[in-house]
Amino acid sequence: MSELWKMTAVEAVARLKKKEITPLELVEASAHRMAEVEPSVNAMPTLCLDRARDHAKALMAGQRREAEGEAGWLAGLPVSIKDLTDVGGVRTTYGSPIFADHVPAKSHPLVERIERKGGIVMGKSNTPEFGAGGSTFNEVFGRTRNPWNTSLTCGGSTGGGSVSVATGEVFLAHGSDHGGSLRRPGTYCSTVGIRPSAGRVTRGTSNNLYSPQSVQGPMARNVADLALFLDTMAGFCPEDAMTFDAPAISFSAAVANPVLPKRVAITMDFGGKFELDHEIREICLKTARRFEELGCIVEEASPDFGPVDEVFMAFRAQQFVVDRELQIEQHKDKIKPDIIWNTELGFKQTTRQLAWAERERAALYRRMGAFFQKYDLLVTPGAPTAAFDVMLRAPATIAGKKLENYMAGSTLNSAITVTGSPAIAVPCGFDSFGRPVGLQLVGKPRGEAALLQAASLYEKLLGLDRLLPIDPKPGTVPPSSQR
Repeated sequence: MSELWKMTAVEAVARLKKKEITPLELVEASAHRMAEVEPSVNAMPTLCLDRARDHAKALMAGQRREAEGEAGWLAGLPVSIKDLTDVGGVRTTYGSPIFADHVPAKSHPLVERIERKGGIVMGKSNTPEFGAGGSTFNEVFGRTRNPWNTSLTCGGSTGGGSVSVATGEVFLAHGSDHGGSLRRPGTYCSTVGIRPSAGRVTRGTSNNLYSPQSVQGPMARNVADLALFLDTMAGFCPEDAMTFDAPAISFSAAVANPVLPKRVAITMDFGGKFELDHEIREICLKTARRFEELGCIVEEASPDFGPVDEVFMAFRAQQFVVDRELQIEQHKDKIKPDIIWNTELGFKQTTRQLAWAERERAALYRRMGAFFQKYDLLVTPGAPTAAFDVMLRAPATIAGKKLENYMAGSTLNSAITVTGSPAIAVPCGFDSFGRPVGLQLVGKPRGEAALLQAASLYEKLLGLDRLLPIDPKPGTVPPSSQR
């Protein structure tokens, strides 16, 4: 039974439904696996095993099964919840010393939805402080390490979630994404993570009620598992005004009957707008063209992204003011400098600057709409560099150039955030040092089904999902990633 953690989520749920295995057996297998790998990776610093066992026993007794038969029913599957998101009765720190001992009484609406649909929460996955950063570390729990090479970062901010599925600690991982937090950890750990369209998944108690910047979403080892967890999460929530109903045809059903994208656009640098390392460019360009093997028309093309980096940072700074202003007033000495810097950018912005950003975002959305009249899919690199030194907060350089700020390593992802399009990270190979490399597939707004279908077909072509789950591997930092 200790080998149960090796199953895919889809396989495990099928066996749970047939009563070939029990939820409690999966909980124990998950707990056993965490005991094996946590000392090497530090992905799940807070566990709630007794709570998970109680949930498993309730399901086995026929209780808490109101959602049985609905799309996304997990039937007693162990999952992780990012430590930015409340789980009732479980220590939830948001990666911040301010909340080091915080234990919420009530779960976030998305956690309630996941548990109502048969997901069993095993614990909290590690995150940067308040989710700010492309490397997962904080002053409460320390650093989370990449299982492919534990000297390297797993990315951020859903780094703990990505590692928890890559190593088999849990079957599915919950996360969130603002500037690439579901996509970059997927790229660095050879997992899959989808940033859904705004409103697809509830953000629950967000103070940025009508902002499309930050979203919640799933991570997994393969696309079918990812579709299953998106079905679990998707749907209208009365606490989030941007949400809408789940689709009539489930994402799992869509992936089971995939439709090939006819015309695929690939761009490595968004028309020369962004830098990326030479080897990453070569690997991603070569593997992106493999869509031709599926029968797609593949062309190098990019929408005009305009001043997208400045637009993203304007909205990000505004969101930080909403989320962090009061905390900085009260606890500035306990908040990391990157967050203070990002919030103070917002303090300095004028209403004219925000109005300019709104106009530019609207114009980009219209250009993307015109682009998707011709193309069904846009393919880009998942990150501009491979995973870097776990001791660094960001890569030291990209293409030999020093970064201007901690978000400068996320521009390939944050640019897509501004478009409003869903995007998924999919593995595409490894660099010369054995570090995972991934692509970012971008679809039409609210086009998650078609996007997942394209990702599924591409995944089957490459077969890299079969390499997971893995045992953590020690290693050294490649020369290009040194300080």
